[in-house]
Amino acid sequence: MEGGPVEQRAVVTAGTGGIGLETAVGLAAAGLSVTVVGRDADRGARALERIKAVAPAAEPAFVAADLASLDGVRTLAGRLAADGPLKVLVNNVGGMFADHRRTVDGIEASFVLNHLSPYLLTELLLDPLRAARPSRIVNVNSAAVRAAKPRFDAVEPPGGYYGLHWYGRAKLANLAYTLDLAERLRSTGVSVFAADPGGAATEMTGNGTAGSSAIVSPGLRLVWPLVRLAIERSTSGPASVAARSSVFAATDASLDGRTGLLIGARSRPVSPHRRSTDRRTVDDVLRLSRQWAPVTTG
Repeated sequence: MEGGPVEQRAVVTAGTGGIGLETAVGLAAAGLSVTVVGRDADRGARALERIKAVAPAAEPAFVAADLASLDGVRTLAGRLAADGPLKVLVNNVGGMFADHRRTVDGIEASFVLNHLSPYLLTELLLDPLRAARPSRIVNVNSAAVRAAKPRFDAVEPPGGYYGLHWYGRAKLANLAYTLDLAERLRSTGVSVFAADPGGAATEMTGNGTAGSSAIVSPGLRLVWPLVRLAIERSTSGPASVAARSSVFAATDASLDGRTGLLIGARSRPVSPHRRSTDRRTVDDVLRLSRQWAPVTTG
């Protein structure tokens, strides 16, 4: 990416551990001044120590925020925007749950963490990103989009709650938004990418949720041992390897001037799920996003 005399800032959400921390380390090693966002100050301090150990010249920062709260996202955006131009935004935040949960806003938690939160933060930071152009937005996605029920006429899909399918649905919503945003920002100097890390052994995959048959529909529970084996295999690798797709999307010179790509686990463009470019899906996702996470309030 092109450089300049000003500080090249990057932000990584959920950057205090797992794939997010490894992404922050990679961006710092590439010469960016990285701010990691997380909920816990102690984890944040440890993350900064790790980044400095890899990139001694780096001056990373930590900002505490609850990304499950849309008001928290707005407050975070205001703080980040006040710091000036933003070269790279990596929306790494995400979560999958075994049980049906709602956030403080009364919205299903998976849809908030995996889509509405990164959607809102991105929209609120477009001006700082434009000010740093050429700049990049990277939204971390998942192969779980293949397990999604692709209906977005309401914020929650009909039927029972199955964590993997609802997680995949939220990631599909975010992928549809990401690719549409790329077209909206085409020729503005702000490039937009999705990145699929391919899975890793992280806090989310190691907390027992991914090992519970409750996350899949009754039909898949009939073959749960096979499904569980597939999940275990796809989440057994190190987070440092899984972060490569995000770091590549955020920094690699081969992507200069390009936009609207899904970068796969091998750090090369791959075809997105066909539903992510379906016009009805895109329109429904945008309508839901604007309804439940309005960029302007009042």
